[in-house]
Amino acid sequence: MAALASAQTGGITIANRPVELSIATAGRQSIRISLLPSEARAVAAIRSLPGPRTLHVGDYELKLSNHPLRIQVARNNGPRVQDLQFDSNNGSVGFAIGENPVFGLGEGGPQFDRRGNDFRMLSSQDAYNKPYFGGRMPVPWLMGNGWAFFLQNPEGSIDLRGSEGRFTPFPSKPALPMEILVMSFRQPVEALTEYARLTGFPSMPPIWALGYEQSHRTIRSREALFTIARNFREKKLPCDVLIYLGTGWAPSGWNTGHRSFNFNQKVFPNPAADIRDLHKMHFKVVLHEMGPPEGLFGRASDAPADSDPNEAANYWKLHVPVEKLGIDGWWPDEGEHLSRASRLARIRMYWEGPQLQRPDVRPFSLNRAGYAGMQQYGGWLWSGDLNSTWRTLTNQISVGINTALSGVPYWGTDIGGFFSTKELTGELFVRWFEFGAFCPVFRAHGRPSALRYPWSWNMGEIGEPESSPEVAGSALPDLKELHNPAVEPICRKYLDLRYRMLPYIYSAAREAHETGVPIMRALWLYYSDDPKAAARGDEFLWGRDLLVAPVTEKGATSRTLYLPRGGWYDFWSNTRVEGGKGTTRQVDLATIPLYARAGAILPLGPLKQYTTQRVKGPLTVVIYPGADGRFVLYDDDGVSFDFRKDEFNRVEMSWDDRSRRFSIKPRNGMVWNVLTRDIDVRLATGGEMKHLLFDGKPHTVQF
Repeated sequence: MAALASAQTGGITIANRPVELSIATAGRQSIRISLLPSEARAVAAIRSLPGPRTLHVGDYELKLSNHPLRIQVARNNGPRVQDLQFDSNNGSVGFAIGENPVFGLGEGGPQFDRRGNDFRMLSSQDAYNKPYFGGRMPVPWLMGNGWAFFLQNPEGSIDLRGSEGRFTPFPSKPALPMEILVMSFRQPVEALTEYARLTGFPSMPPIWALGYEQSHRTIRSREALFTIARNFREKKLPCDVLIYLGTGWAPSGWNTGHRSFNFNQKVFPNPAADIRDLHKMHFKVVLHEMGPPEGLFGRASDAPADSDPNEAANYWKLHVPVEKLGIDGWWPDEGEHLSRASRLARIRMYWEGPQLQRPDVRPFSLNRAGYAGMQQYGGWLWSGDLNSTWRTLTNQISVGINTALSGVPYWGTDIGGFFSTKELTGELFVRWFEFGAFCPVFRAHGRPSALRYPWSWNMGEIGEPESSPEVAGSALPDLKELHNPAVEPICRKYLDLRYRMLPYIYSAAREAHETGVPIMRALWLYYSDDPKAAARGDEFLWGRDLLVAPVTEKGATSRTLYLPRGGWYDFWSNTRVEGGKGTTRQVDLATIPLYARAGAILPLGPLKQYTTQRVKGPLTVVIYPGADGRFVLYDDDGVSFDFRKDEFNRVEMSWDDRSRRFSIKPRNGMVWNVLTRDIDVRLATGGEMKHLLFDGKPHTVQF
């Protein structure tokens, strides 16, 4: 009766309750639409809407009508942005999606363009086809053709199966309060920056986290642990991070069992000395932990009033003795069952807690669960426990791109897949490793552990089997596959390439920190007006200037891909190819298609065995002619927060294609913390290498 009376007087009802509507600016390009129960008494709220009404809020014009409530959002004197229609009975919200692709919604399947499915906003490892897509970490953020929106109370499902989208609250959850952030943009990258303004800009990562990360499951002894570490250094296979699983999921891990902070004495008989010895070998040490409190809340720095185990300050105290030994990061497993607030509290704890011990060292945590905003707390994400199949590898590309489009820039998969199947061969491992070299998280992990090292596939044995009979399709690989001498050299090739590209990658990480634009980028971000480019979920841009097309077909000898408009250069041969069309690249096992955009300026460092190694040798700058280009090279100490005090180096490089002139100039007063820097400059098309000593003054090189 209350809803009927409200309708007769022009009152607004949602889920059969009278509500108050308020609309305000939220960010530079956003408006916030809030619907609160009338008893909440919002300030300056609209309580009655007896007839159509037009509002101007910031840069937006909104046309409102009632019974049921409808809000049409447009730019002032511009095109329509969104058309929101609210159901008075169940609180569902219809919205326009158009005919173009729709992206976002966080991590998990299915498909690249999100249209055509119903997405339940539930964090789970089993939400959709886990063996092939991994877990789902939903983010209620959608991006379409010129529009984007974020749901502040996403307790429901987002249905994109029809000509319009619809958010419907779960029957067991209250529909109110409801808050929707709506924005428009000219270029998709603008939406990602606005999203970061609203949910937090990504933290600046420690540079070592962008190196290779080797996960371990079962380690039989301390000697086995150090044998693996020595293998990397003696074989000159670059590696920065050794990550140790906990005992409980493995027969022998770093600790004594689930939820334990006590070291396994068989593997770490003297933890302080063992960690110190791994540090002397220039490895960072990351430890696995699971089983967080069910109702985790608060901050690590809080002064708790009692011993409530759900308080982050109390939970963090359990970590402190281990943290004081000098470990470099944490691997918080599971957590999907936690509330959104608890998932964020957990990630924030692993960001703030380590800083209580070492306030000037950037923390690191690798998570399986999270939520919008995790990026500001140093939250890295991996896609969960996958099966080792070719189909899984294929799907992970689009999963990674959509995760990046959902505001989570630091993401990766278990290279090789987590649960082994008969499809796991040296070939599949290599193709996954090649893809992993162009993911922010470059990490190998899985069962059995002995098959996830670069040298594993020519050892002739599996080691600890670590089989998973409870997992459908799980099986140990054929022993005949373990005599493949080609795998290690190919892994070395991509390890070397990743480390040489660190100046480019670290600069892209700084761009993510400042703009919210991720390292791994959909072609749609820059070519949204090209339907063929926008639809490609099997290739992506690495930074702005490199296009990566992973090979995901067994026995492939070629890879068909699409190059957007403009000129492109095959990275391996430097052959120029015109874009705006599909192309087929012949491949062998050691090669994936990789293209540089005409106008690209690619800085390559000397080869290193770990990211902070001081290596003599020039910075090599490769210019891909055919268009004007610009690149801003960023560098700092890679470890501390001194960049917040403007202690970093930023150097602008530019290429004038018509005059064939390369210019370099400082953007701030520092020059790599040294007086000069050797730089070799060359054109990808060949010719003379130019050498200069950059001393912090502008230089020009003529070709």
